[in-house]
Amino acid sequence: MTDTTNATLLQATGVTKNFEHEGGTIEVLKGIDLEVAQGEMVAIVGASGSGKTTLLQILGTLDLPTGGSLLFKGREMTKENDDSLAGYRNHSIGFIFQFHHLLPEFTALENVMMPGLIGGKKQSELEEPGKELLDHMDLGHRLTHKVTELSGGEQQRVALARALLMKPSLLLADEPTGNLDSRSGRLVFDLLNRLCNDMGLATVMVTHNMELASKMDRCLHLKDGMLTNSEL
Repeated sequence: MTDTTNATLLQATGVTKNFEHEGGTIEVLKGIDLEVAQGEMVAIVGASGSGKTTLLQILGTLDLPTGGSLLFKGREMTKENDDSLAGYRNHSIGFIFQFHHLLPEFTALENVMMPGLIGGKKQSELEEPGKELLDHMDLGHRLTHKVTELSGGEQQRVALARALLMKPSLLLADEPTGNLDSRSGRLVFDLLNRLCNDMGLATVMVTHNMELASKMDRCLHLKDGMLTNSEL
């Protein structure tokens, strides 16, 4: 577990999200308040369709809220333009999804380096950090293997390395172990936990796995569009 006495990194206040559907309004998020400290690991649990992924996308500025405020290090993200948000996501946030979204035509190392290449860095600058991350994932022997040559657990570890390449302050994980068997899922989570502690990385993870959620600093329950403390 991490020390959660650090300053607030991410703060959502009164966040709402509505969708228009067949002439009606669906209220998915109804006033979310959430503070995440630097180095803190927060789990969000809830039933399918409760809005967990929607909330995570808003926290990562992949979607905008209908109302409310989202501050990152005191900076109001809902008022930034698209280019500014793209740069913020590239440099400050690491994303991991249930389905790894790796590029099959590239090697493990090339996939890990991709955020840096998109961010304008040279391949020569990225190769050593990429190799070091894959070594941390016990994948140093898989650097030149294509995605299709890797197991599901290996693919997700590559995705984790890719998410950490730019040394983000915040990691957002959407069911990162949901598509893996229990052993591979525990391995990915243990790696995520260790690296987040080593890097002082704030983490928000959406999961159905209550065993993993119980290992986080806090577990919150999303129900009826609101967040509450979860009793595990």
